[in-house]
Amino acid sequence: MTVEHLDGHNLPWVSELPESSRRMLEAAVDAFADHGFHATTTRDIATRAGLSPAALYVHFPSKGALLAQISRLGHEAALRLVEETLASSTDPIDGLREVIRDFAAWHAQYHRVARVVQYELAALPDGDRQEIFAVRQKIERLVEAQLRSGVAAGVMAVDDERAVARAILSLCVDVARWFDPKGAQTPLEIGTLYAELAVRMVRRP
Repeated sequence: MTVEHLDGHNLPWVSELPESSRRMLEAAVDAFADHGFHATTTRDIATRAGLSPAALYVHFPSKGALLAQISRLGHEAALRLVEETLASSTDPIDGLREVIRDFAAWHAQYHRVARVVQYELAALPDGDRQEIFAVRQKIERLVEAQLRSGVAAGVMAVDDERAVARAILSLCVDVARWFDPKGAQTPLEIGTLYAELAVRMVRRP
């Protein structure tokens, strides 16, 4: 994976959508990231997208449905990243290092959409929330399996793989909360730091 020092607005996973839907999604990401879901109105989103307020309902039945689509696309993109990264490595330590590097860097590179995806879960409609939680669980189980393979190979010392996987992923997710694109560190540098921390946490002495 290659990550760059971007501002978090680049959403490659929506490039295939119709232009009006894409503009709505990108405007909603900005509005939700700036003000939160509940403080954002459909008029706010439409104005940012350069469309009329009624245009939103042509593409999405509600503000909640718009949030659900953003969360769905963001989580699916993160899941693909984790799957592809782990599939390319056969060494438990290297695989963990690479997947945590990429996962943390992703949350910096796409910090605005990640902020919405990770911190507006409670605002999701019930049915959509369950769907999103299933994707989050897949990500967690993949990292858990990586830890388990490291323990089986004798290169990791982990008592509770599930709890440790959740802890490491939580550190990566939190990057979206504080990352500043004007800061000194690039997404890749942050990802590399978090990857080394994760390896130190679990490597058998």
